[in-house]
Amino acid sequence: MESTQPQTLQAAIRHFSDEQVCIDTVSRLRWPDGQPTCPACGHQKHYYLSTQKRWKCKECHKQFSVKLGTIFEDSPIALDKWLTALWMLVSCRNGVSSYEVARTLGITQKSAWFVLHRLRFALRTGSVTKLGGNGSPVEVDETFIGGKARFMHRDKRERLSSQGGMHGGAHGKTIVMGMLERGGKVNAAVIPHRRQNLPEQIVRQMVEPGSEVHTDEFTGYSNLKDGFTHKVINHLEGYVRENVHTNGIENFWALLKRGLSGTYVSVEPFHLARYVDEQAFRFNNRKDDHGKKLSDAQRFELALSQIAGKRLTFAEVTGKVGETAF
Repeated sequence: MESTQPQTLQAAIRHFSDEQVCIDTVSRLRWPDGQPTCPACGHQKHYYLSTQKRWKCKECHKQFSVKLGTIFEDSPIALDKWLTALWMLVSCRNGVSSYEVARTLGITQKSAWFVLHRLRFALRTGSVTKLGGNGSPVEVDETFIGGKARFMHRDKRERLSSQGGMHGGAHGKTIVMGMLERGGKVNAAVIPHRRQNLPEQIVRQMVEPGSEVHTDEFTGYSNLKDGFTHKVINHLEGYVRENVHTNGIENFWALLKRGLSGTYVSVEPFHLARYVDEQAFRFNNRKDDHGKKLSDAQRFELALSQIAGKRLTFAEVTGKVGETAF
């Protein structure tokens, strides 16, 4: 990384106070070859309109800014505020609340909430690389996100009870399933249920055949012995047996829940997937491929390089319409 790039939040705020610096930074990471590409026709022949801070395509004659075709599109909020919010989001271990972002940037809490949701959407990688390919064990587990029954209103407790009871605290909560390649990446996502061998199907889809898979005693994984080296740790007997455990993925759950309960306090199930993506991004980018610790600046640039081709409107965030791709 170039030494001129900021290394701290304070330096980043000063660095990105110049709009042209923001444009140059986003342009450099969006188009690594140095050739801005027209989002309308895909051509790279253009000229820069310095007074308007945008490009004009020589092929289709349409103008485009660095925001067009990214998570920043159609936002009246200046790039310096966007980049500062992104820096805060990827560098705070337990996340950052919309109220803190609003106070820091001088925008409303509603705008800060929307900004953070769009940034979380940009952090989603959508990787299809299977885990376990390097021979390391893959830990698989699920967790339940939601309020405790004793804190619920009586009407809600009675409604959940009439639907079949709390089932050990799981009923009425949102299920998140995660897979961690030991010493590598984590892959986590919200799932609708644990029935009909759904967890087993997800493992077969996301883990290399023949890999060593560690799970707890949940019966939904009992068929994994066909195609995998399946080892079970019964948490009623202990948490570690030789090298068989799920402590790595449990560590991820602890980080996720610490952010949800301590920073965000209350998260609707409809939005939970984006909060999971946020924590997974920070967890997966603590170190580089060689095991060297990543700085906040490196993590920021990695996140900023993922903004293109993604868009999330307010109607999609609030559930009025479904999420759509570009």
